[in-house]
Amino acid sequence: MFYSLVIIANGGTIAMYSNIVCAIDGSDLSTKAFTHAIALAGKLGAKLTAITVTEPSIIIAPGAEMMMVDTTSILEELDKAKAESAKGVLEDATKLASAAGITLTTQHVPDLPAAEGIISSAKAVHADLIVMGSHGRRGLGRLLLGSQAAEVLAHADVPVLIIK
Repeated sequence: MFYSLVIIANGGTIAMYSNIVCAIDGSDLSTKAFTHAIALAGKLGAKLTAITVTEPSIIIAPGAEMMMVDTTSILEELDKAKAESAKGVLEDATKLASAAGITLTTQHVPDLPAAEGIISSAKAVHADLIVMGSHGRRGLGRLLLGSQAAEVLAHADVPVLIIK
């Protein structure tokens, strides 16, 4: 069951949330969170922005201090692959929102840790709510709410709706 969140003031209805950001990464849980964000935006007539964050590419090579390796092309290929993946995630989100009659703004935030990218994007678009899954596909951190979702909860200046 879905409950509409509104404030009643002076006999009129004012939406509590008018600008929602939803963090997505293509995982099943982020799609579930995005579905909630679409429903909420639809009920409230709110603007919806889907963002996906790709973290900086790093290469760890034991003993690297003893040799010089040009990693430029490797990092460029990693960044290109991440950008293509982000593009696909955002295209899928646009299709899902469009099917629900919601106009969606999308944003890819490259080269930042996920929580930092989510929070900075929410600030940049003046969001009044962040929606995200309790975990996504971020390696071992996906096993714990203690990673990105907890970071967003701890540092965001606006309410955060965590979907599990």
